[in-house]
Amino acid sequence: MLPDIKFLISLFLRRIHYFLLIALTVAAVGATIAFTLPPSYSARATLLVESPQIPGDLASSTVRAGTDEVLEIITQRVRTRANLLDIAREFDVYKDRPNISADDIVADMRNRIGISLPRRRDAASFVYVSFQSDTGRLSAQVANELVTRILEENRRLRTAVTGQTLEFFKQEVTRLDQEIAEQGAKILQFKKQNQGALPDSLDFRRSRQASVQERVLQMERELASLRDRRARLTELYERTGEVTLSEEELSPEMQRLQELRNQLASALVLYSEQNPRIKALRAQVNAAEQIVLRQHEQQGEGTEGLSAFEIQLADLDSQMEYIIQEKAQLEKELAALEASIDATPQNAIALGTLERDYENLRVQYTQATSDLAAARTGDQIEAQSRGQRITVVEQATVPRAPTSPPRKKIAAAGVAGGIGLGAGFIFLLELLNRSIRRPVDLSNRLGITPFVSIPYIRTRRQVRTRRIIIILALMIVSVGIPLGLYLLHVMYLPMDLLIEKVLEKAGLSDIVEQIKNTF
Repeated sequence: MLPDIKFLISLFLRRIHYFLLIALTVAAVGATIAFTLPPSYSARATLLVESPQIPGDLASSTVRAGTDEVLEIITQRVRTRANLLDIAREFDVYKDRPNISADDIVADMRNRIGISLPRRRDAASFVYVSFQSDTGRLSAQVANELVTRILEENRRLRTAVTGQTLEFFKQEVTRLDQEIAEQGAKILQFKKQNQGALPDSLDFRRSRQASVQERVLQMERELASLRDRRARLTELYERTGEVTLSEEELSPEMQRLQELRNQLASALVLYSEQNPRIKALRAQVNAAEQIVLRQHEQQGEGTEGLSAFEIQLADLDSQMEYIIQEKAQLEKELAALEASIDATPQNAIALGTLERDYENLRVQYTQATSDLAAARTGDQIEAQSRGQRITVVEQATVPRAPTSPPRKKIAAAGVAGGIGLGAGFIFLLELLNRSIRRPVDLSNRLGITPFVSIPYIRTRRQVRTRRIIIILALMIVSVGIPLGLYLLHVMYLPMDLLIEKVLEKAGLSDIVEQIKNTF
């Protein structure tokens, strides 16, 4: 095992010039890039997403979006094309690159802006906003401007949501109020058109119908009685030729007159004509006679001088006529009651539909009014910044030292990469080299045992020439490559832009961007 290690070491020393050439080349490139990249300053501001100051069980905001959703929306709005171009123009971020296009400005600004959102829900929600720039002052100014725009977007977002909610419920309450008024007008018009056939008066109309029917039956009985009396009176007159009025057949006025006459006749037996009682009774008799006379005049002309039979017939006919007229009116009322009762079920259905629609609108109006009150409260909460809000914990300050690039890490990576590539190149050369270089190789491959082996011996001139070439190559690599890269950086294109352009030409810019976003 030991001879093999010595052989490997000897092989490495024999190829050490390749190793040094590759290692120095990569290290020189890495060191040159590390120290030619322009310094980048990153200023960072800290924001805090505070919980609502008013408990949600007392009064809640109408903004229902979660913290993550709100922050994501704000972030996307701040990073819009218009905002980024506005910030770049306001702070003259690209004054050293006047010919840069708008698309390049937007892409570069998005790469420079860093907004770190909270990832844990069980911890305080801190948001970190940063911006990278060539100068510390510019990075702080742009970072603070981003903070201002984030706060403004948060306020605008929340007030816009609450304002839209409030306006919606105002319109909804107005609409429902108008619909309720229209529905009420329909109900009122329907009740007016069907005033006598509504369900609330059905019991009264049925009771009235029963009483009218009873009254009609009673009138029919009275009319039949009067007709019977008239027939008996006519039959009596035709049989006897005369008829007397019984006391029951006299009218109240005639009965009163007859009673007064009887009292006067009785009084004349006891008193003289000059007696005050006789005079009072005679005056009463005269007054009663006038009343009876007027009554006869109202019953019809020509009643004067009529016989008792004719007077009685006229009285019966007038009573029968009155009953017939009243019965006709009651029958007309009864027909109207029957029609209204028959129409009541249909009207009840139609009125029920109208009232049900009215009640539905009223319930919606009550709910909309309650929602409007909640929307007003939520709008006031957001207007006074009493809900969930974003506050500045720490403003971005001007950094004293650049935050990138990590020059030492880049240089160390170049050295480590050079060493790795050099060692890998030597290993690859030896892996591909299948020549015989040791006596043991003769025995292993040809199956012979040599007596003695003579190595290749170079002359002093060959050794000197080889060393000069190696030293010149190492000097070119150590000095020429850094000098060439520096001249490119100074005279052609800055190193960061040159690297970006090379990556873009090679199609690796997207991959590098994804790696940056991942870490």
